[in-house]
Amino acid sequence: MKKRVCRLLLGLLCAAAFTGCGQAEEAEPESIEPQRVELVVWGAEEDAELMGRVIQNFQEHYQGQADFKIAFEVQGESQCKDVLLGGLEDGADVFTFADDQLNALAAAGALDPIENADEIRSRNLSSTVEAATVNGVLYAYPLTADNGYFLYYNKRYITDEQARTLDGILEAAAAKGKLFAMDWSSAWYVYSFFGNTGLQVGLNDDGITNYCTWNQTEGSIRGVDVAQAMLRIAESPGFASRTDEEFLQGVKDGSVVAGVSGVWNAVAVNEAWGEDTGAAKLPTYSCNGSQVQMASFSGCKLIGVNAYSEYPEWAARLAEWITDEENQRLRFEMRGQGPSNMAVADSPAIMESPAIAALLEQSEYSQLQRVGGKFWDPVTEFAENMAAGNPSGQSLQEQLDEMAEAVCAR
Repeated sequence: MKKRVCRLLLGLLCAAAFTGCGQAEEAEPESIEPQRVELVVWGAEEDAELMGRVIQNFQEHYQGQADFKIAFEVQGESQCKDVLLGGLEDGADVFTFADDQLNALAAAGALDPIENADEIRSRNLSSTVEAATVNGVLYAYPLTADNGYFLYYNKRYITDEQARTLDGILEAAAAKGKLFAMDWSSAWYVYSFFGNTGLQVGLNDDGITNYCTWNQTEGSIRGVDVAQAMLRIAESPGFASRTDEEFLQGVKDGSVVAGVSGVWNAVAVNEAWGEDTGAAKLPTYSCNGSQVQMASFSGCKLIGVNAYSEYPEWAARLAEWITDEENQRLRFEMRGQGPSNMAVADSPAIMESPAIAALLEQSEYSQLQRVGGKFWDPVTEFAENMAAGNPSGQSLQEQLDEMAEAVCAR
């Protein structure tokens, strides 16, 4: 620009001072090099192929607007927060993480509020918007709505009617010498027995410590009622406490005909059981003379933009691209993951997926996972003792009191 101005002035001076001065040569416009944009994206190892396609399409769509160098790096979603907070300036520009990490990331200043929040809210299921929000402010882009669990059952051994109650499932499995499997070494699954009883657990206002009334001694359902119900379940020859991996192995070797798991096992279960594959909301279980609907923790995956990104506008644009309708549809096709986008969630393909349909059915009885770190170990210790039949013989109320105290510890 400076060169063109100088030449123009020189030409004017020539015209004014010398009648014989020729016109100045017309300046050629300067070529503007596209901005160099370097971004790092973190995601699960299983998403590598999918994200490769998504990133490639993004670069092609915006070709010419920037000189892109976008790298995908494997980073487990469950550990994303800890790794990122270990050095925000060295972390990824765009990252996938589980929604229960949102509060800590927002409090640490790792995430800025989403600028076009109303537009993002309008596209996604309300539960996923809630999961991406802190104190009314949207901090992340909803990606999936499938981080929950439900019932798988083999219709060859268990009828749809029997699958409605845990009593029916256990009786049918035991009659055939088979098993119903559920992981009682994971507090995430154990929440199922307490969640719809009126007994409470959750985060205090400090966002760190918990409150817990699972040891409550009054009301229509007390803590000991739930503990006794769990002991009766554990006594059944049709029950086994198995990890998610052990559940899947049992499905494959034929020993397990029903169990609690999530959509991540949908393909493997269907390969093992074929047309006999059944999926439904969690069953009811017998507790203090009543049938109680088993609850579940729910959650979703979110996409965050690092507040310390060197290219915040392009990082936000990429995050929105990853979570848009087209790419959530592609994610379902390639990975079988349930979408947060309402248009995709309402599509016939989603409705035809037994696992996704079961998860949506269970969502009526689910609760966002919002508990502090002290929740997990005490609940696991209690539940593993119930699964073993309470070999110590310690009073159930004493165990519940100790568990609740530990869950609420500061």
